[in-house]
Amino acid sequence: MTGETLTRADLSEAVHEDVGLTRQDSAGLVERTLDLIAEALERGATVKLSGFGVFQVRSKNARVGRNPKTGKPAPIEPRRVIGFR
Repeated sequence: MTGETLTRADLSEAVHEDVGLTRQDSAGLVERTLDLIAEALERGATVKLSGFGVFQVRSKNARVGRNPKTGKPAPIEPRRVIGFR
């Protein structure tokens, strides 16, 4: 899969072929699974998918960055980011 992107449609098709659900049910299952992962991350929970990896929300502190065009300092607000390992 070098250079390829795995899409929701690809996941849905794989579920359809492997499990035997209809394409519509497969798409719904994939969407619901991704929605549940996103909702858990929004709450700040850690999502562990055994044999795959862990999604975790991290907090980044405020810091001073630089505008790459002008070189002038620019404040970067504190934010939450998703990490994967």
